[in-house]
Amino acid sequence: MDWLIQITQLFYLHFFHRYELVPFLLLFVPFVLFFELPLYISSWFGIFRHLTHDTFDQPLTPPFFPGVSCIVTCYSEGEAVKGTIRSLLEQSYPGHIEILAMVDGVRKNQKTYNALMTCITQAKHYANRSLIIVPKIQRGGRVSSMNAGLNRASGAIIMALDGDTSFDVQMVHHAARHFRNSNTVAVTGALRVRNSEQSLVTRLQHLEYLLTIQSGKLGFTNLQVINNIPGAFGIFRKSFLKSIGGWNTGSAEDLDLTLRIKQYRQRHPDKLIIFEPGAVAHTDVPDTFHQFFQQRLRWDGDLGFIYFNRHHKGMIPTLMGWRNFLFLLWYGLFFQIIMPFAIVLYVLYMALTLPVVAILLIMLLIYFFYLLLTAVQYGLYLLLLSDRIREDLAAAWVLPIFPLFQFATRLWSALALANQFLNRAHLDSAMAPYWVLKKGKQ
Repeated sequence: MDWLIQITQLFYLHFFHRYELVPFLLLFVPFVLFFELPLYISSWFGIFRHLTHDTFDQPLTPPFFPGVSCIVTCYSEGEAVKGTIRSLLEQSYPGHIEILAMVDGVRKNQKTYNALMTCITQAKHYANRSLIIVPKIQRGGRVSSMNAGLNRASGAIIMALDGDTSFDVQMVHHAARHFRNSNTVAVTGALRVRNSEQSLVTRLQHLEYLLTIQSGKLGFTNLQVINNIPGAFGIFRKSFLKSIGGWNTGSAEDLDLTLRIKQYRQRHPDKLIIFEPGAVAHTDVPDTFHQFFQQRLRWDGDLGFIYFNRHHKGMIPTLMGWRNFLFLLWYGLFFQIIMPFAIVLYVLYMALTLPVVAILLIMLLIYFFYLLLTAVQYGLYLLLLSDRIREDLAAAWVLPIFPLFQFATRLWSALALANQFLNRAHLDSAMAPYWVLKKGKQ
């Protein structure tokens, strides 16, 4: 052991004392203590609480099978839309499922429309299932399709789904049961990466989805502060959704709707947004780094638009309640908005004041710290939550790369936010035509 002590002392004297690295590491500590660790701890707490509830606190309940309307937004999916429709027709749910396939801009979307038409005969062979294809002549965008579907829907529960997303056979059953509680207004479920084995970036996103959605949202739902209901997989009580006016035109309509629901919290403190891990959807993610960063340029830029342009007046405790307000400050503003810029400034400060060797040392220490956090989170998920161990173990080999991936996405997030603030990038979106976005609330 003497040799180890000597190496440690030499390491300290040569690097920490010579380059005075302690002040720089102390700059890193606030990131960890105030931004990262609470997120990880809340997700770990949520995992154990979820397991305890499932084991010891599951009351016997009578059958509950309300009508469900699935609004499937279809635009340029082509033959892939057949998988989505089939996975809804084959649900084990005994109640009625109405599938509203909203074909946006049908004249330019004939391939998707024709693929849907071939599903009509197939749908007739399933009891308690109905497929309605709604061709929209003029393209109005995603929000236009969902609101049109909401107006036509007959079910008490609305599912807003993407045309290229498929679902586990018990998805509707697991999601619908939460609406037995009259206070439940929205439910979201686990979103898994369907093309995880396609490339390095899809494997990294597979691990990201496991850690942030399957594990992370369990913590948030137990604190009753779900951060977002994904646009590709959102489930709502129709009466409540109609009472707040459905979806707003513009980008990041999912986060916009989530914040509007939260703004009823103070007036209706019993309203619930639930995460149901048994309701599982599968989606394809970008399979190249170029496509991935293009997607995140839009996603992260839209955060700035939603927080600072659309909802800056509504993010107050008198509307949201103190719990949601404080969580929004911590996770939404500090973690998602401020932290990317703080990391950029931290890196620039080191680059301008420290030699290369010292910078590499600090980055190496930070890397191992985040690797440890990620490994603990991933291990808990595999041991306690995963019902597809073999599939989820496939993400293990990218675990050493994941902290670098996180670092790159946070630097990119700062660029995306700056692009939004300087160029109003939310108007440059494929989610709707420019004229539709322009007419939305700016």
